[in-house]
Amino acid sequence: MERTLGEKKNQPSLYCDNLQINYYSSLQTNLPIFKLKESCVRRRYSDFEWLKNELERDSKIVVPPLPGKALKRQLPFRGDEGIFEESFIEERRQGLEQFINKIAGHPLAQNERCLHMFLQEETIDRNYVPGKVRQ
Repeated sequence: MERTLGEKKNQPSLYCDNLQINYYSSLQTNLPIFKLKESCVRRRYSDFEWLKNELERDSKIVVPPLPGKALKRQLPFRGDEGIFEESFIEERRQGLEQFINKIAGHPLAQNERCLHMFLQEETIDRNYVPGKVRQ
């Protein structure tokens, strides 16, 4: 299974007058449990938080930590670009990539519906029924 995580530089999306940083997650796999052999989805930091919370609640695996929330970077009086500073975006991307690689590479996590939805569905249905994926 090959996973990559990137972000679309210089093009954060605009939604409700709030700039957002979107990370693009690509997956190529030959594992039969995944319905799509290739996928690319757009995810925000909050989507990674959702996945972490779902796995902690419904699985027996030890879920690795996410990179920090960067609350101080959002303060209006900072002298830098805050959460839109390139070095911060890259540092966070690397942390999120480590997180998703550990999760997606874990044999027990590969059976979780929330992981499949996160990696392969365009939108995350937060009202889904948790459980295992069957081949």
